[in-house]
Amino acid sequence: MFKKNYINNILKLSSILLILLQLSCVQNKRRENIIVASAGKIESLDPAQANTLRTIQILSALGDTLYKINKEGNLYPILANGLPKMSKDGLLIDIPLRENVTFHDGSIFNAKAMKFSLDRFMNIGTLNYLLNDKIEAIQVKDEFLLRIKLKKPSSSLKSLLTSVNLTPISPNSYSKYKDKFNNKTFIGTGPYFLENFSSNQQIIKPYKNYWGQKPLNKGIDFINYSNSSTLFGAIKAKEVDVLISNSIDDLQRLALNNMVKNEKLNSGQGEPLEIGFITLKSNKFPLENKTIREALSYTLDRELISQQVSFGIRKPLRSIVPPQLHNKELSPWPKYNPNFARFLLKKEGYCETDILTIPLTFRSNIPADKLLALTWKDQIKRDLSDCIKITLNGIESTTVYKQLSEGAFEAVILDWTGAYPDPEAYLNPLLSCNEIKNNTCIKGEAVFSGSFWGNNEMQKLLEKSEELEGEIRLKNLLKVEQLASTGSAYLPVWLVNPKAWSLKDISQPEFSRDGLIILKNLKRD
Repeated sequence: MFKKNYINNILKLSSILLILLQLSCVQNKRRENIIVASAGKIESLDPAQANTLRTIQILSALGDTLYKINKEGNLYPILANGLPKMSKDGLLIDIPLRENVTFHDGSIFNAKAMKFSLDRFMNIGTLNYLLNDKIEAIQVKDEFLLRIKLKKPSSSLKSLLTSVNLTPISPNSYSKYKDKFNNKTFIGTGPYFLENFSSNQQIIKPYKNYWGQKPLNKGIDFINYSNSSTLFGAIKAKEVDVLISNSIDDLQRLALNNMVKNEKLNSGQGEPLEIGFITLKSNKFPLENKTIREALSYTLDRELISQQVSFGIRKPLRSIVPPQLHNKELSPWPKYNPNFARFLLKKEGYCETDILTIPLTFRSNIPADKLLALTWKDQIKRDLSDCIKITLNGIESTTVYKQLSEGAFEAVILDWTGAYPDPEAYLNPLLSCNEIKNNTCIKGEAVFSGSFWGNNEMQKLLEKSEELEGEIRLKNLLKVEQLASTGSAYLPVWLVNPKAWSLKDISQPEFSRDGLIILKNLKRD
């Protein structure tokens, strides 16, 4: 009897071990792909429509660009087969293209396909002004030779050709989408193809006919969570392999960094490309008064804000261009000086009997925004309560973006990452204006940014920079930023490094110069 029970127990134990082994195999099979998590949903993978970091991140793996910029800041070819060749008058740019490249649908990449993609972007792209202001026409000179005819010389166009928004798409697969967006699919030339798409999850797999270096992994599952706590819990529980830093609370970011120090996680970090700032509406009372805007520029204690909001992770910034893109430190916006702010406000009749009230809008779904708003409000109450009162209003980010150009916000907290790593990718979207009247922008990007501020001298410098190259161009763009600081329509606050954390059995995340994880280099040990 004892022997029979012993045998039965052994058989039961063997069965349990077999089940556990099978479950382990299933789990391992499920984790064949590397799971990358970030915050928020993705509604579209159309490069002509893409404007969020997480969308650009996926597109960078599904598509290729004509060029990239290396760590030294120099252009090098990807889908191009050499550097751009410019005519003596600077109005024609010839781009030789790589041969033997196919799209994910099997069709051939050539000059005709590249022209189709650029023409489509110029027609329907949400950022189409980037090209429309520069390009007269695009021509196919040979099967693998593209010619771009410019309206006027443009030194920034070469950097613009590194933008993920301009990744080529297959004319065959997009023939019905010449004048409308294709939200749910993507057919490009990149190292991965799109296997499955939903707003909460995107699955990409290595493209076996990829022309370049093949991915080191078997695929990527992008998981989009709704909030920071869920993201943080997912990597702590090892439910995801890689966590991208966007929308992670700074307290949790600090905890993740401590886990790296304790060798529980790996991490990688890119160059700081995201700026955080406050936009002031300059075309209506009271902020149409330049002196009042200038006074506000002296009220930001950036060092205090950096510590209170992010424990020093977000670096104080007094510039609207990441300093490394100018190749030097630059801080044209003034330092914190509440006494001088009070002096300026008294000149305009404020303080003591008349207190200036500023409604400050923050994006309710961005944790750092609310903390910044509360910190600035408390700081003003501490230092300048006799002069200024800040009132707060939290609105979901998509609503904020829709209403910016309508002038809905007196002051609003925003962030920006340039479409390509160049000063112009920050200055033009915030400052450029096609029609200026009495320092008010009537038509142009300054309207869409919500500041409505324009300056004719600054606009001429922006246009002049297109005719310049190298250090002379950078010096010219420095002057643009210095003029912008005197207008005080924007108050830069901080600079953020892109960062990612991975489990110990996943390789350390690597970043390209445009602040994106190089997904094909991720591998499981």
